[in-house]
Amino acid sequence: MSLAINWIGLSTIIRREVSRLMRVPIQAFLAPWISALLFIFIFGYVVGGRISLIAGHRYMDFVLPGIVMLNVVNAAFLQASSQVYFARFMRYIEEALVSPLSYAEMILGVIAVVIIRSLATAIGILIIAALFGAARISGIGEFVFWILLVAVVFGLIGQIVGLWANNFEQLTILNIFFITPLSFVGGVFNTVSMLPAWLRWMAWGNPFFYFINGLRHSMIGFTEAPEGLGAAVTMTLACVLGVVVWRLYKVGYGLRE
Repeated sequence: MSLAINWIGLSTIIRREVSRLMRVPIQAFLAPWISALLFIFIFGYVVGGRISLIAGHRYMDFVLPGIVMLNVVNAAFLQASSQVYFARFMRYIEEALVSPLSYAEMILGVIAVVIIRSLATAIGILIIAALFGAARISGIGEFVFWILLVAVVFGLIGQIVGLWANNFEQLTILNIFFITPLSFVGGVFNTVSMLPAWLRWMAWGNPFFYFINGLRHSMIGFTEAPEGLGAAVTMTLACVLGVVVWRLYKVGYGLRE
C-alpha cells in the first residue's frame, strides 16, 4: 500500500472549502468574533470590573481562554459537520469517492479547513481581547498545540455527525444538547474549587475541562489539572475518533445509498 499523499487532490478539497468560507464571511468569521466581543464585554469588562481577582488573576484574563475555546470548538464542529453534510446533500462527495483520493486524504482535507477556520477564529478573538488589554499568552507553542488539537477532535466529531445527519435539525443536535452545555460547565467562568464538593467530579469527567484548562495554562499560566493528563486525554480522544471516522468512510456509512 502506497503512503504517498495525493497533494493535488488534497489541495483541491482545501481550496474549494476555503472558497466556500470566503463567500459566507459573516457566518464563518464575524459571527464568532461578535459573540466573543459580547462575552468579553459583559463577563470580562462589566462583570469582571466588579470582581477583584479569581485564582489570583483578573476575571477578564481568567475567562478569556474559555471564551476562545468555546468559539474554536463551535467553529471546528460547524465547519466539519456542514462540509461533510453539504457534500452528501449536494452529492458532490461522489466525485471525491471516485477520484484517486484515499479515505485518509478525504478526512485530512476536512481537518485542514477546520484548522484554518479555528485559527482564524482564535486570532480574531485575541485581537478583540487586546482592545480590552486581556490578550496574554505565556506559552505560544502550548497555545497553538491546544487550538490545533481541539480543532482536530471536533473536526472529527463534526465529520461523524455530518455522515449521520439526514436533515438540518439533526446537524445541530449535538451542538445544542452536548457541546454547548458541557463547554459552559467545563470551567469557562469559574474554577473547579468554586463548585460544591459533590459536583466537582463532573468537572474531572468533562473533557471540556481539560481543553479549557490547557488553553488557560498557555495564556495565563494557571492550571487546575496536570498538563500531561489533559494532553493525554485529548490526544487519546483524537486518535480514537480518527480511527472511527476512517472506519465510517471505509464502510461507506452515510456515503453510499
